[in-house]
Amino acid sequence: MGILLTAAGNENSGLVLVAYVVLIVAFIYFMMIRPQRKEQKRVGAMLSALAIGDSVLTTSGFYGIVIDITDDTVIVEFGNNKNCRIPMQKTAISQVEKASES
Repeated sequence: MGILLTAAGNENSGLVLVAYVVLIVAFIYFMMIRPQRKEQKRVGAMLSALAIGDSVLTTSGFYGIVIDITDDTVIVEFGNNKNCRIPMQKTAISQVEKASES
């Protein structure tokens, strides 16, 4: 970077430095911050649309059916055994498949 600053001359070196900083900040925003915010919005919309009877995949890899929903927890029923009901946080759900209408 020192070579680029000396090649630009003394008058424009401050301008070149500011341009590099702006480019780096823009790169970081578009490659890291913006995609993360879009993913957070997608997950928030998915969890807000969660309903009783939906089939879910948890972050640990278990498939289950939602049987009760509270503010920040859900009770999920796993497998064919109707006694296997586990309360968990909504944030532990990674995918939701809506219940069929039929």
